[in-house]
This record gives sequence, structure tokens and C-alpha cells, in this order.
Amino acid sequence: MKLKKMAYPYLMWILIFIFVPLILVIYFAITRGNSKDFETFVLSLANFKRFFTPVYLKVLLKSLKLSIYSTMITLFLGYPVAFIISRSKIKTRNIMILLFVFPMWMNLLLRTYAWLTILGKNGIINNILMFFGFGTKNMLYREGAVLLGMVYNFLPFMVLPIYSVLVKMDNSLIEAAQDLGAKSFTVFRKIIFPLSVPGIITGITMVFVPAVSTFVISSLLGGNKTPLIGNLIEQQFLVSGDWHFGSSMALVLIVIIFIFAYITGKFEGSSGKERGVLW
Repeated sequence: MKLKKMAYPYLMWILIFIFVPLILVIYFAITRGNSKDFETFVLSLANFKRFFTPVYLKVLLKSLKLSIYSTMITLFLGYPVAFIISRSKIKTRNIMILLFVFPMWMNLLLRTYAWLTILGKNGIINNILMFFGFGTKNMLYREGAVLLGMVYNFLPFMVLPIYSVLVKMDNSLIEAAQDLGAKSFTVFRKIIFPLSVPGIITGITMVFVPAVSTFVISSLLGGNKTPLIGNLIEQQFLVSGDWHFGSSMALVLIVIIFIFAYITGKFEGSSGKERGVLW
């Protein structure tokens, strides 16, 4: 009974800060009218019809493409790093984890601003290129710069979940496989990688969700040349004042994220069955 009473504040928090805003987003998405006068609202699906046009679908597809690319790159870079950290000595392991966590203590905006001084026309990289006589390169306000910003900011979200799974792995399984004559690659393929799948799936989710909805990184590093779906939603609420259209785009993005979470959940469930067979 005491546990139920202790849960009431959390239920109120969920109701006020998650459920109510979601209901408002749905309400604005399926209505149209003056955003300042609720009496003028009428039910309509015109916002969704407007969104599913080539202009906005192109932006959505670009957002999905960059988020998928950033997720794949962070996985490619993050898994070896997490594996190396998990196999290091405890003291070295703690230092390496601290180095990954330390940048996350700074605001996302500050971390992204730092890349402006690195990739800018008079930035560090261009100064090095000029020193060696290669001339300056225009690296900002391109999809590559946005992708780089995503990978940099979200890489810890891939490394930490994978590391947390690898570091808790039962080493007796690896030792038993080695005693039975399994080579290092076979041990990794048959034991280490299958057991680390939950961490991989968690990392993929933690990277994809903020990447597909980001607007700060694309605003700073992409400028007006690389707008993403997050930028369009921000503009509808803060610039255009069209809360109905902005809510419809946000609702579509929420549905995409839920579908992605459902698919990754299915993969995690199937990997759990495989682990049961392995054990």
C-alpha cells in the first residue's frame, strides 16, 4: 500500500508533463483555426494532407537518412571502443569512461558551437590546410557537417549501453569456449556479440531518437541549407505561429519513433530467446 502511495507523485508527473502535452499535440494536429482562439477550431486532416507533399516529405526523408547514417556510424565506432574499455583494467576503465562522460556535462549547444570554430573558414582545420598549402575548404552548412555533429554528440549514447552489457558479461563463458579450442573470432561471433545485442539495441534507440528529432545541430552546422524535420517543427511553433501544422508534423514524428521502438523491441525479444538457448 505504501508503494502505491509513493507512486502517486510519479503518476502526477507523467500526467502533467507527458500525457497532457501529448493530448494537446494530438488536438492541435487534427484541428485548424486561430491558434489563439479555441472557439474557431474545427476538426480537419488538412494539416496531414499538407505535410504529405513532396516538399515536406523530402525533408522527412533527409532527416531519416541522416539519423540512420549517424546511428550506423556511432555503432561502427562505438562498439570497438566499448569493447576495449570493458576489457581494460578497472582504473583505466574508469578513466576512459570519465573521458566519454565529461563532454556530456556541457550543454549540447556549447558542444555544437565548438565545431563552428573547428570547421569554419578560419577554423582550426582550414588553418592547418593553409599551412600545408592546400587552401581553405568549405566544410560548414553541408549534410556532412550535420552528420559529424550528430556522431560527435550522440556517440556516448551508443558506447555506454554497450559497455554496460559487456562489462557485466560472465567471463567463464569465454574461458570455457577458449578451453574447448574456440579461436578469438569464434568466441566473439558465438558468445560476446550475441550477449551484447541488448546493449546494441539500446544504443541504437538512444542515438536514433534524438538524431531524427534534432534541430540545434542542423541549425548551427547546416544553416538554412540542411533543414531537418526538427527545424520545420521549431519554425512552425516559434516563427510561423502555425501550431496546428507544427503539431501534425510532431505527431508524425512521434509515430515514426514509436514504430522504430516497436521494431527494436521485437529484435530485443528475439535476441533474448537466442540468449536463453545459448545459456
